[in-house]
Amino acid sequence: MRIIPAIDIIDGKCVRLTKGDYNTKKVYNENPIEVAKRFESVGVQYLHLVDLDGAKANHIVNYKVLEQIASKTSLKIDFGGGLKSNEDLHIAFNSGAKQITGGSIAVKDADTFEGWIDKYGSSKIILGADCNNENIAISGWQEESQLQVIPFIKGYQEKGVKYVICTDIAKDGMLEGPSFNLYKQILQEAKDVKLIASGGITTIEDINKLEDLGCEGAIIGKALYEGRISLREY
Repeated sequence: MRIIPAIDIIDGKCVRLTKGDYNTKKVYNENPIEVAKRFESVGVQYLHLVDLDGAKANHIVNYKVLEQIASKTSLKIDFGGGLKSNEDLHIAFNSGAKQITGGSIAVKDADTFEGWIDKYGSSKIILGADCNNENIAISGWQEESQLQVIPFIKGYQEKGVKYVICTDIAKDGMLEGPSFNLYKQILQEAKDVKLIASGGITTIEDINKLEDLGCEGAIIGKALYEGRISLREY
């Protein structure tokens, strides 16, 4: 299973939120490149980079941070947050993203998102299926839709999606463990999905359990910044 540290960006700084609430912002480092290099130095190969300003603004904002991390490390970066147009996608890939994650766009503008899958292929386009009470949440988690997470994922599988990042917002940043039951259900019902778990991962045991369930990857944020998980141990 791939271990994927997360760097969330507001105003060019590395931050973490709790349950996606921008009012809970905590700055961990003024320099995200430093953080990325630290991850790389302990053998990390992947990075989940989220443009929280972009998620609010509905267009890419922090692409310079992406560009700097991509040019100064060998990390394979998946980038998300505010990607709404073909131009946004072009900027993200040009700035060094290996994959992009589309969440709100997959709900609000399915035609455009499906066009990205057709153009770039299912290895480059990740479906962001972030949910609250199993309903898909959008717009930087500021809005809840009426779409249920498992039918949403299965619908996009039929359109070619392979990679899915699923965050249970109720768990995000709470350091209380991830939504094992939700992930188990997704893996049972959405056969062959490459599921990347996100939200609440707090211990090495959590990681091992997600691997046993069959998750393809695990995104870890606050637990790394708060010293709950050491990547050197894994």
